[in-house]
Amino acid sequence: MNNKTVALLLLLICSRVIGQTSNDAFVVTPYLQIGTNPTAQSLVLLWQANNATANWSVELQTNGQWVTTAAPTATSIAVANAPAHVVYRAALTGLVSGSTFKYRVLKNGKEVFISQAQAPKAPNQAQRFVVFGDIGAGTKAAKEIANGVYNAKADIILVPGDIVYDNGTIADYKTKFWPIYNAINRDSVGVPLMRSIPFVGAVGNHDADSRDLDKQPDALAYYHYWDQPLNGPISKEGSAITPLLKGSDANKKAFYEGASNRYPTMANFSFNYGNAHWTVLDADTYVDWTDTVLVNWVKQDLANSKEMPWHFVLYHHPGFNSSLEHFEQQQMRLLAPVFEQGKVDVVFNGHVHNYQRSYPMFFKPMRNGVLIVGGKDNKTVRGRVVVGKWTLDKTFDGKTNTHPKGVIYIVTGAGGQDLYDPEQENDSDSWQKFTNKFISTRHTFTVADLKGNTLTIQQLDANGKPVDSFVITK
Repeated sequence: MNNKTVALLLLLICSRVIGQTSNDAFVVTPYLQIGTNPTAQSLVLLWQANNATANWSVELQTNGQWVTTAAPTATSIAVANAPAHVVYRAALTGLVSGSTFKYRVLKNGKEVFISQAQAPKAPNQAQRFVVFGDIGAGTKAAKEIANGVYNAKADIILVPGDIVYDNGTIADYKTKFWPIYNAINRDSVGVPLMRSIPFVGAVGNHDADSRDLDKQPDALAYYHYWDQPLNGPISKEGSAITPLLKGSDANKKAFYEGASNRYPTMANFSFNYGNAHWTVLDADTYVDWTDTVLVNWVKQDLANSKEMPWHFVLYHHPGFNSSLEHFEQQQMRLLAPVFEQGKVDVVFNGHVHNYQRSYPMFFKPMRNGVLIVGGKDNKTVRGRVVVGKWTLDKTFDGKTNTHPKGVIYIVTGAGGQDLYDPEQENDSDSWQKFTNKFISTRHTFTVADLKGNTLTIQQLDANGKPVDSFVITK
C-alpha cells in the first residue's frame, strides 16, 4: 500500500468520525447558534427530533476526555400544517476562544452525532465573517453560493434577512434551508455549514410578514429555530415595533408555546463578537422608525458599546439603494444620524437582490419623510420616502486612502434569489450619487477579515472571484 493510498484511507476515516450522523435520530441535525447570552467561551447547540421521550445528552471533548454538558432543554412545536416535533437546546460552555473543539450528541446513551467546531473569537484574535442575504430560495444559485461560503471558512455567518422563502414557514425551512446550509454531507444540494459555524439572522419581510396563523399556522418559524440575544426593546403586539398577530386562539397559542420568550423580542438585539459590536434590527415596513422608544434603544445600544473598536449594523431593507426595485422603501434612512453618532463603520443590508456599496457618507433627513401605503385595502404600509442631504467622502478608495469619513452602506442581497436590475450594472447614470459600486449580474457574498484596527472586505462570486474589495483602517 503506497503513501497516497494510506493518506486517502485516513482522510475517509476522519471524515466519517468527525461528521458521523445517525439520520433516523433527527428531524434536523445539530446546528450552532450564538445563544441568548453570547460570550467568547460559549455557543448553543440546537437540533430537532420527533418527540421528547428519548434521553438526550451532549458531550464536549476537553483535554482528550468527553465531558457531559448541562442537560438540554426541549421545546415542543405543535402547530397546524407541520408535523409535531421538538427543538432541543444545549449550552456549550467552557470553550477556549478561537480553538477547535469536538462535540457529540447521544440518544439514550448511544452516540448519534459527532462533529467539530470552533469557539468564538476573543477581542484580541483575528476573525473572518461572512454576510449574505436573501438566501433560502432553494435555487441553483443559492446552492452555489452556499458552496462558496463553505469554501470561505468563516468564523461566523450573518444573514441580513429573507432567511427563507416565501413565507418564513416551517415547510419553507424544511425544503429550502436545512438541506442547503445544514446538510449531512457536502454535495450538489448543500453543505454542512451550520454544524461547525454559528449563523446569526435578522428578520426580513419573507420571514416576518406572514402573520395570519389561520392561513399559515407554521409561519414565523424564525422564532422557533433561532437562538439569539433577547436584549432588544420590549414591545407588545400592536405597537410601533410589532404588528398584531392574527388567527384563532388555538393557532396563536400553539405559536406562542413554540416561540416562547423569543417572540417578539428577538427581532431586535445586539451582541459582541471578537472586537466588534453588532446591532441587529427589524427593518420591515411595519416598524415605525419615528418611534422614540425604538430609536432611543438603538442610540443607547451604540453608546453602551462605545469602547468596542468596531461597530456593525445588520438589517434587511436598505435605506440607501440605487436599484429600481424597492427604491421607495427608504425608512431606514431615518437612523443614519444615529449610526453616525454611534460611530458605526459599516451597515449590511439585503432585500435588494444584488450588491451595492456606498461611498462613506453622512445623511441628514428632512423631517420624517412620507409614508407610502398600498395593497387592496390601501392601508398596507409599503415604505417611507425620506429625502435629505448627504455628504459623500469620495477621497476614500479603500486602497491608498483607507480612512473613511462617514458610514459605508453595503447591500449584499445576491445570496440566491433571482437578481434585480442586471441592466443597471453598466448604467451608472441610473445610480444614486451615493453609490460607488453596483454589481447586479452575478450572485455574490461578502467576506470580511477583521484583524486589530484593519478591516478587509471582499465581495466574492460563487467561485471565489472578487467583484469588489476595500480596506478600512483605524
